[in-house]
Order: sequence, then C-alpha cells, then structure tokens
Amino acid sequence: MSGIGFCHVYGPVSSRRLGRSLGLDLVPFKTCTYDCIYCQLGRTTNKTVERKEYVSVHQILDETRRKLDAGPAPDYITIAGSGEPTLNVRIDKLIRGIKELVRTPVAVLTNGSLLWMKEVQEALMHADIVLPSLDAGEGRLFRYVNRPHPSLSFERMVNGLIEFREHFPPSVWLEVFMLGGITGLPAQAKEIADICQRIRPERIQLSTVSRPPAEDFACAVSRDQMEQLAVLFSGSVEVVSESKLDERSTGLSENVADTDIIALLSRRPCTVQGISAGLGVHASEVTKRLHALIGQGTVKCIRKNNCIFFDVV
Repeated sequence: MSGIGFCHVYGPVSSRRLGRSLGLDLVPFKTCTYDCIYCQLGRTTNKTVERKEYVSVHQILDETRRKLDAGPAPDYITIAGSGEPTLNVRIDKLIRGIKELVRTPVAVLTNGSLLWMKEVQEALMHADIVLPSLDAGEGRLFRYVNRPHPSLSFERMVNGLIEFREHFPPSVWLEVFMLGGITGLPAQAKEIADICQRIRPERIQLSTVSRPPAEDFACAVSRDQMEQLAVLFSGSVEVVSESKLDERSTGLSENVADTDIIALLSRRPCTVQGISAGLGVHASEVTKRLHALIGQGTVKCIRKNNCIFFDVV
C-alpha cells in the first residue's frame, strides 16, 4: 500500500530523542501558539490560542491503523507535526484511541504554552511521555525567541510546566533549546537551569539548531559549548545531537512511495540519511527519488552547516 491517503500521519522519522518515531499531525500547517525564531518549518502563519478540532481525530486514527498495518512497528507514536498539537481539543480522544490500537508508547511533543490549562493537563494524562520545551529563563528572551501569542505570559507558561509535572505521573522530558549568542550563554543558561529545578522533569535534554531555521540569526551552539552549559543543570541532563543514522542497506520497502517522502519533508527538512533511516529506504534509492522530485519542482535542497537538507517547495 502506498502513502496515498495519508494526510496527517507521516514517517517514521529518525528522531534524535525517540528513535524511529511515527508522527501524527493534529493541526494545519504552522498553526501554533508561538512563532519561534529557530523553527525548522518557517514562520507561523496562524498564531492562535483557540482550541478546537482542527483535524478529524477519527481520520487520524484511521490513517494510524493503516500505517501500523503496513509495518514495521515504530519505537514511538509521536503526536507532534507542523504546529502545536494541544490546540486540538480532541487530543485526549486520539491518545486513548491509539492505546486501543497498539501497545507502542505514545509521546506528545509540545511547546508547553498551554499546560497551565486544566483541560490540557487532563487531556495528556494517558500519554506515556510528554516532551515540553523551555527556551528562555526570563520574559524578555521568551518574547524574543518564541514570539508567543500576545495572551501568553512567561510566568503563566512556567507555572503551567511546574503544575503539569506535579500532576503527571508518567515521564516528562524537558527540551531546552540553546541558541548561539542568545540563550546559549552561561548567564542565560543558568536562569533556565534555575527554572528547571522548579519543574523537576525526569530528564533535561539540551539541543540546538540542526536544520534550517525560520530566521538566519538563529544559530547553533557547538557541541563543546553545550557540554559546558550542561554542568549548570541539575538532575538527569543530556546533550542531544544528531545521532548516527542507520545507513544499512535495507532495500526499498514496497510500502514507501514518493508521497511518504513528501509527507515527511513537509513536517521537517531532512538529509538523505535522515529519510533513509526513518522510512527504511536505501540511501541510493532516496537520492534517485529526490532528484526526480526536484526535477518535478516538488522538492528543493538547502545547505546548512555544511549539510544538504531537502524540503518541500
């Protein structure tokens, strides 16, 4: 079965934090509470805090079932995609529906901006892991880096993270995104670390720019600098970098179509190796597919940090 008919399910993606992750997209492209300067998907086109059923949960569950039937099983089913997933008011129904389909753990990637809402906290209670983010240690940098919806304050966002962690019994892995010359500096990192102590996540994962960002001035922090900043944080802390992708000759799966590649690239720019590892397609076959898609004007290539990424046009 080809990827035709998969509008809201994509991948699996080769994730730095979750292995082979099958992605579920709950909102239209770039519908988000933030407009982060580092976002790999570009500028937010619909900045909102309105919660509603943007995408049919019934349709997502149907696509998820068909994708899982096609196999192989992913390491995680990850609710993420091209915007803020907690904006979908039926996210709780989706999580419960996935649990009825499969035993694969469910992860929710969220910017954490709505975790102060009781209904959002309750909606996530059946997830196995929630991975919120914290990108600044004070309000000025929060507004500069995340460019939030005007109704969202730094204090409310932080208090929401703290309260959610107190009431969520499974795992909370907090992503701290470091930016060169902005938050990737000792003084700013220490402010973030102090807030992390109040949140008490199970893990703190430090990351930085690895794909083309929304703004050119959003720059990566070197691995050595990240390791130095990590000592400022307490608890279980790890520096997350691009993992060595599996380049074994897996051959072309009959279940992978050009539409699968396009669906993946529409959510995140990828290298040839990233597409290969996520979809289980040999790198040489991925290269041939990409050249054809570029010739059709569907895909483009972008150079960033001496790497070639591919993205939809």
